[in-house]
Amino acid sequence: MYTVKQLSDLAGVTIRTLHYYDEIGLLSPATVGANGYRYYDDTALLRLQQILFYREIGLELLHIKDILDAPGFDLVAALRTHREALTGKIARMEELVRTVDETIMHITGEKPMSKKRMFRAFSAEEQKQYEREARLQYGPANVNESIKRWNGYSEAQRQAIMDEGSAIYSEIVAAIEAGSSSTDESVQALLARWHEHIRHFYEPTLEILRGLGDLYNDDERFKANFDQMHPDLATFMRSGINHYVDELETREIERLLAEDELRNAGEG
Repeated sequence: MYTVKQLSDLAGVTIRTLHYYDEIGLLSPATVGANGYRYYDDTALLRLQQILFYREIGLELLHIKDILDAPGFDLVAALRTHREALTGKIARMEELVRTVDETIMHITGEKPMSKKRMFRAFSAEEQKQYEREARLQYGPANVNESIKRWNGYSEAQRQAIMDEGSAIYSEIVAAIEAGSSSTDESVQALLARWHEHIRHFYEPTLEILRGLGDLYNDDERFKANFDQMHPDLATFMRSGINHYVDELETREIERLLAEDELRNAGEG
């Protein structure tokens, strides 16, 4: 058993944080002594580790509680998911470092760099990580499905998907620089391609599509990466995605209304 002080020192979190986790039902002690002291067992340690993993990727505490308390929660599957996410993050950071080094050499005239290579670090592989993190709020099973789908592609298919993602973002940046509005037909066509591109990883709902636009702006890590492509890209994407989803929702409502009218006409 561990006291709250011992657990605080072991995990590197404050005692107040552990008290708060207990208050909201996120991490309860195994027992509480007659003196009111909290005592934690190894099961609590593993749960705290999960909490810290999920916090690392930006999930809200109540979302984490829902995931950990779900009847089908699988600790081993969750750990494998975390490992996959961390491995992807390491590879992405290494690619970003390479891109920074090559950009410096390009600017100083040491080595020319193509526009395509300039955007390579912000490829579909990074996009996959963004969507995976957004999907974590829906539970590890959905995340594992995304990983399974990606792992099912050949190397050639993965490269084609990465190149496609780079091309889409490059064209959106070009549209911004040309003064286009995020609601312009040409931009909306690019977002339709972006929507199809996401389907390489999973089938997104309209709610998830809209949430991705928010994620690109509200998460500092993601926004920083978009800002390196273009300082207005994150906000442009959110505005364009919101309009794109609004149009899809309108068409869906119109379709449902038309079906109702046909059904009522048939009954009449």
